[in-house]
Amino acid sequence: MAHLNNFTRHPNWWKNATCYQIWPASYKDSNGDGVGDIPGIISTLDYLADLGIDIIWVSPMYDSPQHDMGYDIRNYEDVLAKFGTLADMETLIAEVHRRGMKLILDLVINHTSDEHPWFLESKSSRDNPKHDWYIWRDPKYDADGKRQPPSNWRAIFGGSAWEYVPERDQYYLHLFVRQQPDLNWENEATRRAIYKSAIEFWLDKGIDGFRVDTVNFYSKDTTFPDAEVKLKGEPWQPAFQYFHNGPKMHGWLKEQRREVLDKYGDVVMVGELPGTQADEVLRYVSAEARELDMVFDFDIVALGGRHSLKPHQIYKHKLTEMKSAFMKTQGLLTGTDAWTTVFVENHDQGRSLSRFATDDPKYRVQAAKMFAVMLGTLSGTLFLYQGQEIGMVNFSKDWGPEELRDVAGLNYWKEINEMYPGDEKMKKAAMEGIQKVGRDNSRTPVHWNAGPHAGFSTVKPWIRVNDTYKEINVEAQQKDPDSVLAFWKKMLKLRKQRADVLVHGNFEVQDYENLSTFTYVKEKDGKKVLVALNFTNEEQPVYVPKTLAKNKLELLVGSVDRPVERLAPWEGRAYIVQ
Repeated sequence: MAHLNNFTRHPNWWKNATCYQIWPASYKDSNGDGVGDIPGIISTLDYLADLGIDIIWVSPMYDSPQHDMGYDIRNYEDVLAKFGTLADMETLIAEVHRRGMKLILDLVINHTSDEHPWFLESKSSRDNPKHDWYIWRDPKYDADGKRQPPSNWRAIFGGSAWEYVPERDQYYLHLFVRQQPDLNWENEATRRAIYKSAIEFWLDKGIDGFRVDTVNFYSKDTTFPDAEVKLKGEPWQPAFQYFHNGPKMHGWLKEQRREVLDKYGDVVMVGELPGTQADEVLRYVSAEARELDMVFDFDIVALGGRHSLKPHQIYKHKLTEMKSAFMKTQGLLTGTDAWTTVFVENHDQGRSLSRFATDDPKYRVQAAKMFAVMLGTLSGTLFLYQGQEIGMVNFSKDWGPEELRDVAGLNYWKEINEMYPGDEKMKKAAMEGIQKVGRDNSRTPVHWNAGPHAGFSTVKPWIRVNDTYKEINVEAQQKDPDSVLAFWKKMLKLRKQRADVLVHGNFEVQDYENLSTFTYVKEKDGKKVLVALNFTNEEQPVYVPKTLAKNKLELLVGSVDRPVERLAPWEGRAYIVQ
């Protein structure tokens, strides 16, 4: 990994940018069928430009059976009919560029749909030309002669990671749901087909880059050993160590950049990189390595055991754990040629106010503004998720399992009912867990106004609208100069004006052990900013490091109109250090 003293990167267009993620099904419905679509996205581009957005990331809109909401792709080169057409996508690309913004799409190439033509051929026989485009293995047989999967690997959404196909008398690997067979990256012909169909097709249409789904899963331990038993009494066991950051990952990503992406100029590649230590992250995002430009590190969204525990086991994290998560991602920039991201929400997470702050109506607006101060002053490329700019929160604790739509939540609910039949206490705990961290929380429709269906659609949407839409919506906040939306506009403008220190500055946590406030200093070329954030319902003192005790502090931005000496509940401030 190169360091700054021997490698300097040309400034990239995406470094000072703010990116806004759109989940198409839940964003804006233009034709009254209850599902968001591409023309709906186009209708809001002026709103996004006015907010201060530079890049729009559209989550999968590809042709798909929708077993995992579009992450099971049937055809990389077409659009799901309910989302629109290829012509609509071409219009979207042109209209985004006309407003001076950029567009990136999801790149989902660890797996396809089991309805993709490649897989239909591969599963048809062991003699098909595409017989090894996916990962196939022979069955095992137990002492009674009963057929068993090749290993005890557990799929990420539950159950065995192997599915039997009689036509081949073999199992295929699916790290996610069974309708998402994993591609065989070991096969060069497969990689070439992926590059042509999934990447070049869209770059030829003019998009500016990709967010890369599960980018560190492609390279597996091809011996497929049984995983250690961590879930006692269960047949299928987590096997992350056998497919996380496998031995060929870096070579394949270098090949992809060299042989595909370089032809198109500065194509931004943002990887989803769960479960990876900082040293290994740097191998992916070093500018000299030329693999990925930045990644979403999962330490922040894994707080409370989000990715190692089941929803009913999630615990309330300590503020020091959040500080450590940001220290990791911010620290990637110190003395290196790497880049990083800033995010707390996406389509796979609960809403950040509910998870990391408070959604209590008494403090909700204040907490949302405090989060804007925090995210707006952290270094790296900033990513916002739809509805985050108005302070949307998790769905109500009163919702029942009949409201669930996400395959992960549904599979978990089914598993709980099978393992604990008739146990109402466990069922209650399971639903409480889903309400905290379930993916449906971020997939409820965006609140455009206080009218029917929150202005998202003219008919009942595919998933229930969050009950808070009358209090939290775009139209009302556009009219309110003190709204969360207005504050986000202010922060994004300030972030661009002070990009030298806010986007590029070094980050150093102060008063680490404090469980009530989060304080840090940003510094670049002698310029310093002190940030103080109150994560409680009570007033708190502003911590000033001894090294700054003799400096004058000038308020740069604050989340309350008339700040006093102490931080108000859920207040955030940033000071210029004179």
